[in-house]
Amino acid sequence: MVAIAFGPVPSRRLGRSLGINNIPPKVCSYSCVYCQVGRTLELAAERSTFYPPEEVVRQIEARVREVHERGETVDYLTFVPDGEPTLDLHLGREIAGLGPLGIPVAVISNASILDREDVQSDLARADWVSLKLDAVRENVWRRLNRPHGRLRLEDQLRGALQFSRRFAGTLATETLLVAGLNDDETHLDDLGRYLDALGPDVVYLSVPTRPPAEEWVRPPADDVVLRAWQSLSARLRDARVELLIGDEGNAFASTGDARADLLAITAVHPMQEDAVADLLARTGQGWPLVEQLVSEGLLARREHQGRTFFMRRFARKTSAAAGAAPRGIS
Repeated sequence: MVAIAFGPVPSRRLGRSLGINNIPPKVCSYSCVYCQVGRTLELAAERSTFYPPEEVVRQIEARVREVHERGETVDYLTFVPDGEPTLDLHLGREIAGLGPLGIPVAVISNASILDREDVQSDLARADWVSLKLDAVRENVWRRLNRPHGRLRLEDQLRGALQFSRRFAGTLATETLLVAGLNDDETHLDDLGRYLDALGPDVVYLSVPTRPPAEEWVRPPADDVVLRAWQSLSARLRDARVELLIGDEGNAFASTGDARADLLAITAVHPMQEDAVADLLARTGQGWPLVEQLVSEGLLARREHQGRTFFMRRFARKTSAAAGAAPRGIS
């Protein structure tokens, strides 16, 4: 059985987050140009069964026990997989099954199929939900997020509004700004009007900080990011607007098996070189392990903005869906 639990990892939003990878690599409804785990291998717009929900819950329970036995803490159990978590047909059952652990559950979603009532019902079981809303214009959305061809932005935006009215937990949104795509003032003004109607508790603005799927992706200039923050802060009446433009740090938890930890964490969270070195030191392993994983084709070394990152490498599928994944700019 594939490793479903990873971490805890440091999260700028959720503290020490124990990750739940409930989607195989990399099944998603988007193939975002900036995705930190690379291009989508299989575009999907329908929900499916990927892993038995009982196995997902069992693995998380076991990982929580291990973490607590080491005297460490977990602030959130977070569904943040290789792909889109709501494609998992059993997401609601899994969230309910984790309830006895007494740890808040978070889901980080791209909101792409949130017009479905069953998806809204599943997400409503969580304590904290983040919806990715990079664009409110169809042409920008398709260039930036490169969605499955059957999806429509109008449906997503309507579904998010419906969900916000029924959700009793903490609702966050996240907008990642890419230079030349969604950072102009008129688009940000449109985005601000929509977010004000949505009524989230917090709006996160971020920029690419790890190696993106497409090498041409760049963050906007600092003054553009600041203007975006000011624009949204002035527009939104009830939500706070926060910038997520720093690193989380190197506090990645380890099980003692450095090989398994590196492969599990980098599958969804590319690690900087110093973070890898820190994890190796805490497990008594040396750098040759990393070189071995690279030579085996399991890890990839990427340079980005003067820093070295390591990320999990997956075999690309040859299906028609996978071949159609990269859309828009390439």
